[in-house]
Amino acid sequence: MAVRRVAPPEQQPKDFAFTAENAEWAKKQIAKYPAGRQQSAIIPLLWRAQEQNGGWLPEAAIRHVADMLGLAHIRALEVATFYTMFLLEPCGKKAHVQVCGTTPCMLRGAEAIFDVCKKRIHHDPMHVSADGDFSWEEVECLGACVNAPMVLIWDDTYEDLTAESFNKVLDEFAAGRKPKPGPQIDRQLAAPIGGPTTLKSVKA
Repeated sequence: MAVRRVAPPEQQPKDFAFTAENAEWAKKQIAKYPAGRQQSAIIPLLWRAQEQNGGWLPEAAIRHVADMLGLAHIRALEVATFYTMFLLEPCGKKAHVQVCGTTPCMLRGAEAIFDVCKKRIHHDPMHVSADGDFSWEEVECLGACVNAPMVLIWDDTYEDLTAESFNKVLDEFAAGRKPKPGPQIDRQLAAPIGGPTTLKSVKA
């Protein structure tokens, strides 16, 4: 895992403000919390700011959210730099791939997934591909260890990957389509591969 920092000044927009619709949405989020606890709305507000900005969170947006919540800017920066769900640099327009590099995924073939990212997107993480469509990074556990190796792309996980099946997932995004999330093999969610193996029949 690399140290998480905001993008350099030349990549940062000068300012940021919520659209009228998002500003109204933010007010409703803040109102969910009791008096004196409105700062607890920081994560949903940062997430909405990231969505509005095309998938990444600029420093101006972090400051904007902090001001809405009466937070010191550094406190909002602490949250934004802690969670890998917040992308602090420009990302691919069609897909930003977060590859799990924790032990279960590494033991089950994550190296092949990293190799695809390096060859197909960019050799180094957090660099946008030449066509501007893709970017990638390594992250810690994404919570689907039984279906390792896996990646998170936007809001969905893609699991039980091989280099071949991962390339097919990227092909779908490249074509402007959304591939089916979840396991990329014949299994339902985290059920055993090949279907049930025990308790197939119950005696009266």
